[in-house]
Parts: sequence; structure tokens; C-alpha cells
Amino acid sequence: MNVSTELAMPPCDYQPPAYDGPTRERVQALRKQYVHPSLFALYQEPIMLVDGYMQWLFDEKGSRYLDMIAGIVTVSCGHRHPKVSEAIAEQLRHLQHATTIYLHPNLPLLAEKVASKMPEGLDVTYFVNSGSEANELAVNMARAFTGNVDVVALRNAYHGMSSTSMGLTSHHTWKPNIPQGYRIHHTMNPDPYRNAFSGTPEEVATQSAEQLRELLRFSTPGQVAAFIAEPIQGVGGVSHGAASYLTEAYDIIRDHGGLCISDEVQTGFGRTGDHYWGFQHSDVKPDMVVMAKGIGNGVPLAAVTTTREIADAFTSRLHFNTYGGNPVSMAAGLAVMDVIEEEGLQENCRVVGGRLKAGLTALMDRHELIGDVRGMGLMLGVELVTDRGTKEPAKAETAAVLEECREHGMLIGKGGLYGNVLRIKPPMCITEEDADFAIDVLDAALEVARK
Repeated sequence: MNVSTELAMPPCDYQPPAYDGPTRERVQALRKQYVHPSLFALYQEPIMLVDGYMQWLFDEKGSRYLDMIAGIVTVSCGHRHPKVSEAIAEQLRHLQHATTIYLHPNLPLLAEKVASKMPEGLDVTYFVNSGSEANELAVNMARAFTGNVDVVALRNAYHGMSSTSMGLTSHHTWKPNIPQGYRIHHTMNPDPYRNAFSGTPEEVATQSAEQLRELLRFSTPGQVAAFIAEPIQGVGGVSHGAASYLTEAYDIIRDHGGLCISDEVQTGFGRTGDHYWGFQHSDVKPDMVVMAKGIGNGVPLAAVTTTREIADAFTSRLHFNTYGGNPVSMAAGLAVMDVIEEEGLQENCRVVGGRLKAGLTALMDRHELIGDVRGMGLMLGVELVTDRGTKEPAKAETAAVLEECREHGMLIGKGGLYGNVLRIKPPMCITEEDADFAIDVLDAALEVARK
């Protein structure tokens, strides 16, 4: 499939070398024969990506794509960012792996840097490999500290694919019929677009918080270990409630003996623009913060940051992670946090994200398919519906928009329970020119999808 040149792409000063590896057909055949069939490709004709630079990706033929999903919200600084790549290469020249039974400077240095971005008192970090693992660890620590067992998550949430994190997840599409989680409950999602309650976003938040209180009365012993929530739901389709919801929910949970966990796997590290962490939009202080994805810019790296008191409660037995604290991963995390500061990427998320959201909102006047535009910074979602009144999900049209965007050289994602939300979460280095191009492409794609 050839990328359309009808809409002029912004310039890129990088030209990838000619690809000389296995053909796309060979890779597809190998994948079909040897790779687990649960893996799926997004497009009707899957793209084979072989190179990347900053906000750009390249296939085996050299075709260029504007990446507006960032490896599922993972590439924060940009593909193959020079400083991050050099930090990884430099560490590889010295020591590729050593476990935490030995000292290495990168581990405490990154823990110190993470603590510098946290509210006072959240200053102890345990590094792991993935968001799923980090969420599971956070729940285990909460249970150990409180002595309680029950955990509450939000409906429409996604927290991972391990046993406990799969239980925390609240999408039937991600929940195979196998045992998962233990004494986990799901409370009402305060997102005002799809909610059983009515009123202003703040009124919906208060009613959702009251439903949480009722859930605790009827479905738990009255004491809980933890409440976990994404400030903005990622896989759930960029859903979020009014800022007041977390304030109310945290108070209720603490009244019932529980800890509050903020899942910042997608919202952390400045992506939402006005704040470094998603929970800061609600002016709350969690007891634990879970992070992954953007902290490594594509390197497998995740963490849980908490208080000294909560951390100490998890030391009565041994706990160990072979790759947590790996020197290469730590080097990547240190470089990523430096780049975010040095290049003003949080501010870029605010400015470019604001321009992008305004453009998406303006498209609602031209395209009835758009039912809702939401999100903050460079974490945005566009929900497509066949009828704005009934909010019937536009599933086929969403798939058509993705295909058409790909034709114009732009890659986006989709999410939500019905797969009808366009997920727009690019590398945090995109420019205003990129944002304008993205709006033009979506305008053209929506025009085709409704026919």
C-alpha cells in the first residue's frame, strides 16, 4: 500500500538507510507459524516498521509515517532520541546487567530523580519491568500495609495482563475466562459522556463517589486495602471525570482504611501538559504512584513510588526482581527525565496538545461522527458514534478512519470498550505543524468514513 501524498507531510531531516532484512511477506509468514496467535495487527494490511526518528516511523520501503500513538503511549521523548540512545549505548559499553544484590549508581540516582518530582513524602521507589507488574506490586504492598484484602478499581479501567492486574481491568474484551484477581470490585466510572448519572461533570462525579460508598457498604467487609485509578483512562478511551472525583473518592477510601494508588502508566511524565502527574489535576496526594511506558521511552521499565512507612511494611519477607534496577534501563530512565526537562516537553504537551484539541473540537462542526472530544495535553481521545443522541458506537467507521489515516501517512490508535475511540497520544516532541497536519488528515479520513 502506498502512502498518499495528497496532504503535504511536515518535513523530516532524517532519511533512513535502505532496508535489507527479511521481506514483509516472510515476516508475516514467520509470525503466523511461530508466534502466539493472540498477537494481532492493527491494519488490514499490517505495516512493518523498521526505523524511526523522533515523531516519525518508517516502513521497509522507506515510507514515512507521523506517529500519533507513540508505541501505545510509550515513546515520550521521541523514537531513537539522540540523548536517550547515547545513554543506553554508553551503559552497554560498560555493564549490561547486574541485579540489585550489588550496588550500581544508576538505580539510586533514578530513584532520587523520581522522588524529586513527587509530593513530599513519596520518596521510596521499587523498579520493575512493566505496568502490569508495577500495579500488581502496588496492590500487594497495600494489602501488606493495611492488613485488608479488598481492592476497588474503576469500571472501564485497564491496569494490565498479569493475574491481579487483569482482575483490576474492567473490560470484558481483556478478561479471558480464567481465574484472575481476588476480592477486587469495580465502581462507577465518573466519565460524564457514558454514565448512568446525569448533570454537570461535577454532579456526575459526586454521584459516582456516592456509588463508591454504597459499593463499600454492600460488597466489602467495610475495610479495604486500596483504590486504584488512572487519572485519565488510556485503553478505556481517554475517559475521565471532573477533577473533584478523585478528591471525593480518596476521602471515602481513606475513611475505610484503604490506600490510594494513582496509575500514571500513561498520564505521567508531563504528558497531560499542565502537570507532571495526572493526579495533580485533582489536587490530591496518592499513597502510591505507579509508572511505566514513558519513563523508559520504549525500554521496558516501570516503578512504584510510595512512602517509607508503606515500603517498610513489605519487608517481612524477601521480594526480588531480576531485571528491576537493570543498569541499562536505569540509564534510559535518567536520560528520559533529563530530556523532558531540558527540551520543555511538558510545556510542549500543553501548547501543542491545546492546539490539537482545539482542532479536534472544531472538527465536530463538520463531522456528525464525532460524539465527544476529551483529554488533556497530548493524551486525547475522539469518540465516534453513528448517532449523537443514542451514542451508538461507530465501530466500522472507526476502523475506516484508521485505515484512511494510514493512507495519508499518519498512525493513530483506537480504544474504548467498543473500539470506537480514536486514541491520539503522540511522542511528546511533536510540533504545531505536525498537529495541523494531523487535523487535516483526520478531516479527510472522517469525510471518507461517513460515505
